[in-house]
Amino acid sequence: PKMKEEHCLHAALLCLGVLCYSHGLSTERLSRARPSLHGHHEKGKEGQVLHRSKRGWVWNQFFVIEEYTGPDPVLVGRLHSDIDSGDGNIKYILSGEGAGIIFVIDDKSGNIHATKTLDREERAQYTLTAQAVDRNTNRPLEPPSEFIVKVQDINDNPPEFLHENYHANVPERSNVGTSVIQVTASDADDPTYGNSAKLVYSILEGQPYFSVEAQTGIIRTALPNMDREAKEEYHVVIQAKDMGGHMGGLSGTTKVTITLTDVNDNPPKFPQSVYQMSVSEAAVPGEEVGRVKAKDPDIGENGLVAYSIIDGDGMDMFEITTDYETQEGVVKLKKTLDYETKKSYSLKVEAANVHIDPKFISNGPFKDTVTVKIAVEDADEPPVFLKPTYIFEVQENAASGTVVGKVHAKDPDAANSAIRYSIDRHTDLERYFVINAEDGNIKTIKALDREEMAWHNISVFAVEVHKQHQEAKVPVAIKVVDVNDNAPKFAAAYEAFVCENARSNQQFITISADDKDDSANGPRFIFSLPPEIIHNPNFTLRDNRDNTASVLVRREGFSRQKQDLYLLPIVISDGGVPPLSSTNTLTIRVC
Repeated sequence: PKMKEEHCLHAALLCLGVLCYSHGLSTERLSRARPSLHGHHEKGKEGQVLHRSKRGWVWNQFFVIEEYTGPDPVLVGRLHSDIDSGDGNIKYILSGEGAGIIFVIDDKSGNIHATKTLDREERAQYTLTAQAVDRNTNRPLEPPSEFIVKVQDINDNPPEFLHENYHANVPERSNVGTSVIQVTASDADDPTYGNSAKLVYSILEGQPYFSVEAQTGIIRTALPNMDREAKEEYHVVIQAKDMGGHMGGLSGTTKVTITLTDVNDNPPKFPQSVYQMSVSEAAVPGEEVGRVKAKDPDIGENGLVAYSIIDGDGMDMFEITTDYETQEGVVKLKKTLDYETKKSYSLKVEAANVHIDPKFISNGPFKDTVTVKIAVEDADEPPVFLKPTYIFEVQENAASGTVVGKVHAKDPDAANSAIRYSIDRHTDLERYFVINAEDGNIKTIKALDREEMAWHNISVFAVEVHKQHQEAKVPVAIKVVDVNDNAPKFAAAYEAFVCENARSNQQFITISADDKDDSANGPRFIFSLPPEIIHNPNFTLRDNRDNTASVLVRREGFSRQKQDLYLLPIVISDGGVPPLSSTNTLTIRVC
């Protein structure tokens, strides 16, 4: 078939200022050969000319600029068939996405208009179908073909950051260029068309402390040795601008709050060189004397300080602990003080950081020292006895008024007040003793019996004459020394039995004795018969020399009928000086 015999419906893209038509539509359509009438329709890729083997549609893509707000509908393009002679018998039909609502066609001329403002960010393209039919019979004159209307992007969307506010931390004294945080913005415009979505970051506020990488949005430190103790928080404003940052581009901003975190770059420092403290000599060990505090502007564990005593004449008397809640050193009493012995002490106290950062060791040493002077205050103390306990001795049966011993107390205070003494009568209910109130001499006021009470434990008070509320008390133990004033006696009420058939020299009982006196006055008892019966015809006595004696039969032939009871006197003597003796009677029955 010849070219002039073919009839082809084609679309012409009109360039009306706001429209864009890919070049070569008419040229390609006119220059391509037309196949036979009977064929099938093929659709090519976007941006390419579409062909059909027999009598086909020839298209490029149509373009419509978004956000067009002119008074008249936008002319998108025009459909035209080669068989259209202009007599009005051909009717153009449009169907597909947005047909009749967004896109309308003049069925006579084939002109396509957009009746509504389009937004590429809502929808980027529309697929439509065009067809030419007989106006009277609606018989298709050409098979339908698809074409695409693309919405052309304009720069109508400013960049937007993911967050309105960012928060970031970076250690103080970080090196220049240390990464702090990356902020990211997005642009809804078409990234494939022009520079509408090409973003460039810049810093509006926060210089010269920080900088931002133009392409990545990474914020970095720009100054060395930024000090948290001088300024802790910075407010940075970052701008993202499209169109590659060029004039006319749209922009968006975000705020970034950057906080410098602490490092241990400051040693502790005492605010003064000497601390003055005082403590009463009456204070007890463990009592707080005073507090010192070294200031460290660092925070957290970087500001922790520990205290210690490293020198001074009070190292043995005082100690220091650390109060980690207040960061103070607490000076406490370690031992009891005596104003009269030593009136002042001096300590050298050290405050040192607990945690040290090796990176900042050159800033050290991370410690400081201070002198603590402690004055001991005189306390109104009670009298003090020269001994903690007194032990005296007095012989029993000593005459009333015998001196037992002397106690002595003194006022440890500088006033050295006079002392008065008295006996605690709760400890001497029988009133055996009396004390001289002025000199402390203790005397007896009645006879003492060691066998009745060997020890007397009394308490003596000492009070200051002018301050009787200041009182001291001391125990006094008085030992009653034994004298030999008790003769030995039978240890029990002995009763012996001898049989009628008892033989001569037969032992029938062993006796022992007791002596109330101390053993020193009777280390051994001596047993004997009185001189007048030493030659008793019936019994003999043998001293066993172990504080016992045995009674033996002298002759045989006892008769119960003649005499059934004998009373034998026995003399018992002690070894005291002078020796004492007693005569005890032994009852002997004949059985």
